[in-house]
Amino acid sequence: MKTSREVLASLAKGALLPQEEMLEVARKKGKLFIGIPRETSFQENRVALVPDAVNLLVNNGHKVVVETNAGKMSNFQDNDYSEAGAEIVYSPADVYKADIILKVAPPSLQEIEMMQPKQTLISALQLTVQPENFVKQLIAKKVTAVAFDWIKDEEGIYTVIRSMSEIAGGTSILIAAEYLSNVNNGQGAIMGGISGISPTEVVILGAGTVGEFAARAALGLGASVKVFDNSVYKLRRLQSDLGMRISTSIIQPKVLARNLKTADVVIGAIRSTHGRTPLVVSEAMVSEMKAGSVIVDVSIDQGGCFETSKVTNHTNPVFRKHGVIHYCVPNIASRVSRTASYAFSTIFAQILINIGEEGGVERMLKNSAGVRNGVYIYNGILTNQYLAELFKLPYKDIDLLMAAI
Repeated sequence: MKTSREVLASLAKGALLPQEEMLEVARKKGKLFIGIPRETSFQENRVALVPDAVNLLVNNGHKVVVETNAGKMSNFQDNDYSEAGAEIVYSPADVYKADIILKVAPPSLQEIEMMQPKQTLISALQLTVQPENFVKQLIAKKVTAVAFDWIKDEEGIYTVIRSMSEIAGGTSILIAAEYLSNVNNGQGAIMGGISGISPTEVVILGAGTVGEFAARAALGLGASVKVFDNSVYKLRRLQSDLGMRISTSIIQPKVLARNLKTADVVIGAIRSTHGRTPLVVSEAMVSEMKAGSVIVDVSIDQGGCFETSKVTNHTNPVFRKHGVIHYCVPNIASRVSRTASYAFSTIFAQILINIGEEGGVERMLKNSAGVRNGVYIYNGILTNQYLAELFKLPYKDIDLLMAAI
């Protein structure tokens, strides 16, 4: 019979002996079944994944089904997808058999009916255009729904919104250039300028991402640019990012009105964190602008920042008020749908790859705070406080649900 001292000595001796190496058990990778339906929303020309991204996913062992003509409006043919390894299906019901549904616009009520319990939906949310029972129907299907407009990257930036804002900013200047020319019955001016002639004057309202990329495009064409914003920090950051000093100002009505009188182009790029975009340009200010000048109200999807703005579409994009051309199409990125689709794919393909690497949606959400931020329904449980208050529904914190996994 060993004494307690002898037992301890024996254990200590054993601890010093070489130990068997414990290897990490590899996480089992998941094989995903992804569905890409054709967009049915009015003038939505983008597609969530381009053929190159489909090829990447298929080469990683995932299955992708694409509804016929899903990429047609972005100039991707069914043959492009099939050669990339996707299966082309001819009924939306076949697409909605997939485990993960990836689309640009939110699903219609008819599309929600086709969804399967426990599916994962990744799409925009766009609450302002959704019927009241939209969220309730998704909850009833017990799906996990992720709003890509709420997904953040490692630096806390809304990554999809950032990409679409970059596109909208640059495109807004190209749109203005079209309507300044004679082709669209404009004043017949070039965007920018040439030697010996005063350059086009561009006023940009808002110093965020849209404003920054509008300024870059306008400066690249040789225009004179003035940016207005109520944040001195944003104005200072814009000048730093552009690498040059441009004319900037806090939004003061008298100063703004004076600059609008001489402007050839005005870009509305003010965003509101909550509710409607503030109206910073009155109808009286617009009436004092030059005949044939152009307003592009990129803020129109939040109500617009010009009192004279009203929503238009890609078929009838402009109207004139007080002799000023107004372009007020909410979905500017859909005008350049191929570029926008590539931007989507860059983000979504990596998220899907991560889901496969992590072994499923639940584990990926647990390990990715940025994507988790976009979740508003988890397995049929509402997880977004804002939506809960809006629709008077109960909710649970997504982080608490993830802790239970």
